Amino acid sequence: MNASKLLQAHRPKVIALHCSGAGAGEWSCLIETLGGNCEVYAPEQYGCPRRGHWTGERAFRLADEAEPVIAAIDQSENKIHLVGHSFGGGLALHIALARPSRILSMALYEPSAFHLLPQMGEAGANAYAEIASIADRIGQAVIAGDYRGGVAAFVDYWNPGSWSALRPPVKEALTRWAPKGPLDFRALMTEPTIDKHYCNLSFPVLLLRGEHAPSPTRIIAERLQDLLPKSRMTVVDEAGHMGPLTHAVEVSRLIAQHIISVAEPEK
Repeated sequence: MNASKLLQAHRPKVIALHCSGAGAGEWSCLIETLGGNCEVYAPEQYGCPRRGHWTGERAFRLADEAEPVIAAIDQSENKIHLVGHSFGGGLALHIALARPSRILSMALYEPSAFHLLPQMGEAGANAYAEIASIADRIGQAVIAGDYRGGVAAFVDYWNPGSWSALRPPVKEALTRWAPKGPLDFRALMTEPTIDKHYCNLSFPVLLLRGEHAPSPTRIIAERLQDLLPKSRMTVVDEAGHMGPLTHAVEVSRLIAQHIISVAEPEK
């Protein structure tokens, strides 16, 4: 459905932003959990078959990925609930700062706001070095043409040992997506926002992280809890970074409860 038409309906509006290498299908469980209570728009990002490749006309930025989402928000009669996971979480933060008065609430599962790490002292510097190493690994693999090797390392970093268990069609889809990976990392790591700007986001925010979250996204989530004035943190037991997929029922339930609990003020 066309985004502008979707966002004109009178039910609460949810925009759900998927992680790197996934697609709109990441949010199928959330859509099912919300049922008919909300209208959900789950746009696909550059690198997905329905969106196509990045144009290459300049260095890729979060703003380029955010543009159609912001356009959909601007076309909506009502405020929006934003949901994001990993790259989608970092993208949601960028969008929220661009349109703070148009966001009703936000739910973020381990947002990859890597630009915050250098602003977080020694622990942040160490976590930044860790994620920079992964970014460099996939970037070098893409340069060499080893898309499969690069994306296998990417997948196993976020969910250790999971690459070998993936079905062949999923491996093939991720291999095709691989050239987008370095663009996502660079956009997240070079985002110019300084941490105190997030203190201005005054709507309710649910922060989610897995019990076994990797260091970079764990400390980012904890830092955002300090920065966002109306935030609360929930840790998903036994989950890791890919909780929205591996623990989809639990994560979807938590997000749905958050969305439904936040009513839009009467006009």
